[in-house]
Amino acid sequence: MAIQRVTQRMLTDRSVGALQTGIGRLAKLQEQMSTGRVLNRPSDSPTDTTSAMRIRSSLADVKQYGRNASDGNGWLTQIDSALTSAGSQVMRATDLALQGANEGTAGQAARDALAAEVDQIRGGLIDTANTSYLGRPVFGGVTAGKLAYDTTGTFIGITGAVNRTVSAGTTIRVDMDGQQAFGPAGNSVFDHLATLSNALRTGNQAQISASITTLNADRDAMLNAQTEVGSRQIRVESAIQASSDDELRLRTSLSEVENADLPKVIVDLQMQQTAYQASLAATSKVMQPSLLDFLR
Repeated sequence: MAIQRVTQRMLTDRSVGALQTGIGRLAKLQEQMSTGRVLNRPSDSPTDTTSAMRIRSSLADVKQYGRNASDGNGWLTQIDSALTSAGSQVMRATDLALQGANEGTAGQAARDALAAEVDQIRGGLIDTANTSYLGRPVFGGVTAGKLAYDTTGTFIGITGAVNRTVSAGTTIRVDMDGQQAFGPAGNSVFDHLATLSNALRTGNQAQISASITTLNADRDAMLNAQTEVGSRQIRVESAIQASSDDELRLRTSLSEVENADLPKVIVDLQMQQTAYQASLAATSKVMQPSLLDFLR
């Protein structure tokens, strides 16, 4: 059996190799300690790196869904507020019509004053119908303009749905068709208010009485639109909460894959430092060349 001769060079190479391995482990633990992560480069763990990339992709999607839902919630909140204001204005106009329909107490001067207030309500209602969110009219459909109605109360928007994707496969409409809320051209609440104003000035009691019925119907249409908006907002708020929950879950999963267990890293680092110091001490004793070693 052949006997292999152990030379000084072999001892040196193996000792240096062992020390390099030890210092490499020590450097890796120090890096984990300083960054707080076990994944600092793909080579640390290709499998975990793939998992982390997938989690990050899902996290980006969830965060975007959350932003979409929050934006949609802003639209719907603005619409709800506008419809509440519009309903109050129409209710006031109905009260004025009732006053004007009372022939016993309403003279022409009083009716003219009522008509002037109705005109002001109509103008205010047009402003309400042009309510915008982030520069876009919430009742204007997909129009690129800043107004849904002109000063005469004519719809100038572009009919179409403004949608927001709030989760995978779930899209919610976040605008309200102005013609659904305020009525179609020629039969809108603005037309009815103009008719009421004219009837008050001319003393047309039949038209004044008819205006009461039409304005009540207009207010019912606004309430129906507001109910629809409320149901959409409930879905959007649920989507916001779901997005928040999903984001927390994914961040937890990502932390489990990427982040270091610091107490464990500290213990491993102390053990590795002790082992490295012991290796240095042992190597220094073994690697003490003598003149005889050089003469071999």
